[in-house]
Amino acid sequence: MSIQEKSRALMVRQHQQVKNRQQSMLMRATQELGLPQELCHYWNPIQGKIDPTTQALYSSSHASMS
Repeated sequence: MSIQEKSRALMVRQHQQVKNRQQSMLMRATQELGLPQELCHYWNPIQGKIDPTTQALYSSSHASMS
């Protein structure tokens, strides 16, 4: 696997992780607020780079749980 392929795979994986975290948080919020379930499936498609604010909010932190 070339460096370019590895780099692309890493970016795709990070994009998917951000998407999953955002959807999980949205699902929890809709349940807590009693909103319709179809709202928890909302996803604003990203083309290119992830918005820095979204990346900071939904990316994994370097803290670990024990």
